[in-house]
Amino acid sequence: MADTPKNRTKVEIYDTPYTIIGEESSSHVRMVASIVDKKMREIYAKNPSLDLNKLAVLTAVNIVNDHVKLLNRVKQLEEELKQEKD
Repeated sequence: MADTPKNRTKVEIYDTPYTIIGEESSSHVRMVASIVDKKMREIYAKNPSLDLNKLAVLTAVNIVNDHVKLLNRVKQLEEELKQEKD
């Protein structure tokens, strides 16, 4: 794992610059950062009194909630496909 090359990608999330280091392509990292930025702005627009920490936590909760829903949907679809094959 230590031999895997790492990519460094500079992004901006909610007007703050970050350098993300990882195995994913720069285009993937930029897309993810864009989604996080958009979700933060969406949540802030609905509640402009949030401080940055609360905004970040609510953004994380919202994104993980979406992720869990998608995982459940994939599981459901996989079970339906399995039943169709039987």
